[in-house]
Amino acid sequence: MCHLHFPKSCVLDSIKWYKDCKEIERERFTSLGLKLSVSNVSAEDRGNYACMARLTHLGKEYTVLNSITVNITERVGNGGRIPKIIYPKNNSIEVQLGSALIVDCNITDTKENTNLRCWRVNNTLVDDYYSESKRVREGIEAPVSFQDHTFYTVNITFLEVKMEDYGLPFVCHAGVSAAYIILTLPAPDFRAYLIGGLTALTVVILSLTGVYNIFKIDIVLWYRSTFHPNGTAEDGKLYDAYILYPKPQRDSQSHDMDTLVWKILPEVLERQCGYKLFIFGRDEFPGQAVASVIDENIKLCRRLMVIVVPESPSFSMLKNMSEEQIAVYNALIQDGMKVILIELEKIEDYTAMPESIQYIKQKHGAIQWSGGFTEQSQVATAKFWKKVRYHMPPKRYPPSPPVQPLKHTPCHCAPGTWETSMGLITH
Repeated sequence: MCHLHFPKSCVLDSIKWYKDCKEIERERFTSLGLKLSVSNVSAEDRGNYACMARLTHLGKEYTVLNSITVNITERVGNGGRIPKIIYPKNNSIEVQLGSALIVDCNITDTKENTNLRCWRVNNTLVDDYYSESKRVREGIEAPVSFQDHTFYTVNITFLEVKMEDYGLPFVCHAGVSAAYIILTLPAPDFRAYLIGGLTALTVVILSLTGVYNIFKIDIVLWYRSTFHPNGTAEDGKLYDAYILYPKPQRDSQSHDMDTLVWKILPEVLERQCGYKLFIFGRDEFPGQAVASVIDENIKLCRRLMVIVVPESPSFSMLKNMSEEQIAVYNALIQDGMKVILIELEKIEDYTAMPESIQYIKQKHGAIQWSGGFTEQSQVATAKFWKKVRYHMPPKRYPPSPPVQPLKHTPCHCAPGTWETSMGLITH
């Protein structure tokens, strides 16, 4: 070892070794910076050695020299002189491509030994092998002295692991002892792939669930219109919905209620969508008892559509109406009929309403009428009607074409003969 100690501001380079005042150029001698390695030491290697280096300080160059006297001693047996490499142990290390890595070479050696400790790759010193990129470098040797031996640590640093480093033995040398490491790519972590796959699947399911919750009404209506499910074909029902509504006391509400029930509901649900509604006062036969009409026809309906208005006085009659009692009993208790609750206006408080209406609101929710009574509100594709159609059963009856007024066709009648523009019938 060339013991030249100067402050960090000084730069040492161009180190040369001499023996007996002659520059060393033999094969057994290897210059490693401040170290000189001598292999296969013999008695002729004793003598005076010198290391000379160029020192640069504050822009000025100096020549420094240090002399060393080397004695050669003989021992009987050399087992105790062979250094022991604790790590590495000719093992492989899994490391990710592109990552950084530091590997220590741990060595124990006797105190009097002067073995060279270094890292080599392809029989070349690591620092020389990577002299251009300096991507892989050997660290500074760190010795720790004990009573009968010295513990050395020499590391090798990979600033970035590349593909060319895999499968290449990196050998730690300590005198005649050597041990290597080989870098390998890590085996695929199937657990990570499994966790990643389950996470991705969960995200997809949550995303699809969120999309379905937002667009479920449009999705269901599209499915019905595309695949024409026939879920109500043989259920024995005659009507798709029974319309139950109160008789408001305010003239404006009464007019709006009549417009909705008698005009808009038939226009949209019956004519445009092909549903069949039972509206009391329109579809019963004259002379029938009210209770019988309601009891018989409510059983023929697939849905119960209840229309409510905000003012509690409007329900004073509804609380005691046989129509409401029979309809709710059949819908909620006897047949388990699905209920569609429609608010003609926004209702903030249901406490003043009948308990049956409160129960329906709590269990099924409510759809608020919107759009006024314009032509745009009478289109089946409006948002309000989509909600109503979503709760209605799948359409069973095809939409009926608009009713065309009958045209007068002149005819000539004679005994035994009827003559029209469509043909001639004779009897």
